[in-house]
Amino acid sequence: MQTEHDFDSRPVSPTRELEREYSAGATARTRLAVVGRGRLGSALAAGLVAAGCDVTGPLGRGFDGRDHDGRVVDAVLLCVPDTEIEAAAALIAPGPLVGHCSGATTLAPLALHEAFSLHPLMTVTHEGARFAGAGAAIAGSTARATALAAGLAATLGMRAVVIADADRAAYHAAASIASNLLVTLEAAAERLAATAGAGRELLAPLVRATVDNWAALGPRRALTGPVARGDEATVARQRAAVADRAPDLLPMFDTLVEATRTLASAGKAGEAHEGSAA
Repeated sequence: MQTEHDFDSRPVSPTRELEREYSAGATARTRLAVVGRGRLGSALAAGLVAAGCDVTGPLGRGFDGRDHDGRVVDAVLLCVPDTEIEAAAALIAPGPLVGHCSGATTLAPLALHEAFSLHPLMTVTHEGARFAGAGAAIAGSTARATALAAGLAATLGMRAVVIADADRAAYHAAASIASNLLVTLEAAAERLAATAGAGRELLAPLVRATVDNWAALGPRRALTGPVARGDEATVARQRAAVADRAPDLLPMFDTLVEATRTLASAGKAGEAHEGSAA
């Protein structure tokens, strides 16, 4: 027999948006404890307090579910490393809803509690973060837990989308490519540009415009450069320069050039198809 704390195993569309279904009003009345004094915990606590929420924390990882006045809180949001979620959740006495902020982790480590997850799709540095306008991957073991996650997202101005357990790793890998690995790529570009006497400030406007074009037009229409226009002679000269000045970057350069050729070919095939259909 299913209980209210059993996880809903039915598949949920990852594109289902919940900001219209749940109001942030009830969330403001929820006594919430944020556990984890790192960048994310500090940023989320600050953002929720600024939005008028009743927030305790960020707190240390030994929190047991009671605030500084000894009251049992309504919900606990764990902003701890993925490997520490289960242990941190085990310290909390049954009662409050318990959530985590991991993008790749399912609700399984929170199985002792009515559980939810809230993963802001936003990079957070030591300077903090602005969550308004960002996406948020959420999940809940009950309708109430899902509603809380969606309400927290709405309170911070984020757009909540349910991501099913089976899709969590792929979702988080996409986020890492879009953010973390992009920084690694730009570090490689910065390093190569430095050999020509150009600095990061020269590349930054190009990067911003490229990302804006990708967001507005999609990858195929945003793609420019020698690979896109079939200028293989220029690509060969670029490759030779990379081999001479930063040879360890050559495998990455070759892989990305080949992937860009594939993208460019797909774009041309799509244009041809549209032309024939017209």
